[in-house]
Amino acid sequence: MPGKRSGCKDDSDAAQQRIPAGSGSFARPTMFDRWIDSLDASPWPAHAGSHLASAQRAESRKAELYTPEERARRDASPWTIVQAILAPLQFLVFAVSLVLVLRFLMTGEGYEIATASILAKTFLLYLIMVTGSIWEKEVFGKWLFARAFFWEDVFSMLVLGLQTIYLVMLLTGWGTPQQQMMIAIAAYAAYVINATQFLLKLREARLQAARSASHATSVGHRS
Repeated sequence: MPGKRSGCKDDSDAAQQRIPAGSGSFARPTMFDRWIDSLDASPWPAHAGSHLASAQRAESRKAELYTPEERARRDASPWTIVQAILAPLQFLVFAVSLVLVLRFLMTGEGYEIATASILAKTFLLYLIMVTGSIWEKEVFGKWLFARAFFWEDVFSMLVLGLQTIYLVMLLTGWGTPQQQMMIAIAAYAAYVINATQFLLKLREARLQAARSASHATSVGHRS
């Protein structure tokens, strides 16, 4: 028995010597976890101590834009088609209106048609905000600021606020025409950022759908 205890102590001392000096107590569990995960051949890694794989799966689920249930509701909702029609229409009106507004600011001509184009853009913005809120409620269960589109909704409210300020200035005669148009330009700049946000989310949704299809195919092949 004394000999066994001595051997255990020697092994322990040798193990401590093999640990690099300065390696923190927070680094060792991560390396140890990965080593255990690489050796674990059990079909139940979470129960065998492989919480690293479980954490990675949880992080992957957190990063997904839609859950399977939300994706199904999105595909079934008629408001998805409405949004798909209104979004490019609003961008087209924005592009035309931007040209007209810049023309007025540079030449002083075409105030009426530039104003009409801003009003058309404002109308479409209100329309897409209302229908988008209905869509968000159907898909995510919240009228606004759902998890997947929180920052997009924040910027949408900024765009809405700026265009509403323009509308109030126009209706009350507050400010010069040039000042009114500059507010419209500020709203358009915020809209470009907002549109970019939504385009990136659309790309993310397509990548997620491709990953899901690839995973389903690989599972089908293994089965």
